[in-house]
Amino acid sequence: MDDRRKDPATGERERFRSSILPPYVRRSPKVAEVLPLLYLHGLSTKDFVPALTEFFGTEAGLSAPVITRLTRSWSGEHEAFMTRDLSEVDYVYVWADGIHFSARLGDDDRLCVLVIVGVRTDGTKELVAISDGYRESTESWAELLRDLKRRGMRAPVLAVGDGALGFWSAIRDVLPATRHQRDWIHKAANVLDALPASVQAAARRALKEISDAEDRTHAEAALKRFAADFSKWPKAVAKLTSDREELLGFYDYPAEHWIHLRTSNPIESTFACVRARTNVTKGAGSRQAGLAMCFKLIEAAEGRWRRVNAPELVALVRAGAKFVNGRLVERTDQEDAA
Repeated sequence: MDDRRKDPATGERERFRSSILPPYVRRSPKVAEVLPLLYLHGLSTKDFVPALTEFFGTEAGLSAPVITRLTRSWSGEHEAFMTRDLSEVDYVYVWADGIHFSARLGDDDRLCVLVIVGVRTDGTKELVAISDGYRESTESWAELLRDLKRRGMRAPVLAVGDGALGFWSAIRDVLPATRHQRDWIHKAANVLDALPASVQAAARRALKEISDAEDRTHAEAALKRFAADFSKWPKAVAKLTSDREELLGFYDYPAEHWIHLRTSNPIESTFACVRARTNVTKGAGSRQAGLAMCFKLIEAAEGRWRRVNAPELVALVRAGAKFVNGRLVERTDQEDAA
C-alpha cells in the first residue's frame, strides 16, 4: 500500500481510510458478533488471543475484557424476551423442565433454570420462557406461569414434564384447563431405581412394552402385567401405577405426535450443550450471567429444532378435534349441533 500519496489539489498527504471498517472501528460488525458466539460454544476468554491471532494477525481488540463487554448485551436480550407480548402466539403443546447446574455462581447457590418450550399451531417449536427458579419449587413455577398468562399466553392443550411436583401443582392452579403428560424417560429411570439390578433389564423391556403399545388397551394390559410380574417390589410398581392416567394421556392425541409427547427430550438434549459450556467456564460468574448464557445457548440451538411430525394436525388439536388411540374421530351432526 502506498501510504505517501498526496491530494493533487491541495498537496496534502492523503489519510488512509478503510473501505471495510468505518473510521476508528477496530473490528468489523461481523467479527463483533462472532466473538461472543465462540465464547458461548466453549472458547474461554483467556483463549481468544492465542486462538484468533492467526486469523486477524494482531492481538488488538481481542482481550478478555473486550469479550466480556461484548457479552453483557445477553442479559438485556433475555430481559426483553421475558417481557414480550404473547397474545399473538398460541402454544398447543409445551414441555417444561427444571435444569440444575453443579457449579456455584459466586456466593449464590447453584443455579436452577426453569425452561418451557412450546409447539405453535403450525408445528414449529420455540422457546417460551427461561427463568431462574428456586429448586423447582411450586411458587417458582407458579410465578413463571402467572407471568406468561399475564402477558397473554393461552392455556396449552397439553403439558409434558417429569415428576417434579412443583410444576404440576403450579399448572393445576394457574392453568387448570391444561392436561398433563408425564415424561416416560424420567418415569422409567425412577422405576428402575426402585428395583434390584438383577431384574432391571426385564423391567426395562416391560416398561417399553407399555410406552410403545399400539393403543391404550394394549398399554393398560402391559401395565397390569408389569404390576403382577414385579409385585415383589411394591414401591417400584406404585411409582408407575400412581401416574397411570398422566403416563397414558398421549393416546388421546395424533399418533404422529406420540414420539414428541412421551418425553421432554427437546429440553434435555438442548441443555447438554449448556452444561458443557458452564463446565468450561467453571460457572458463569453470577446467577444473572448464568441465566443469560443459558438463554443465548438455547436461542442458538432453537434454529436446529425441527417441526413436529404431521404439523398440520396441531391446529386440529387446538380446535378440539377428538383423537382416540391416535386416530381422528369424525364428529357427528348431533355433536356439531351441540
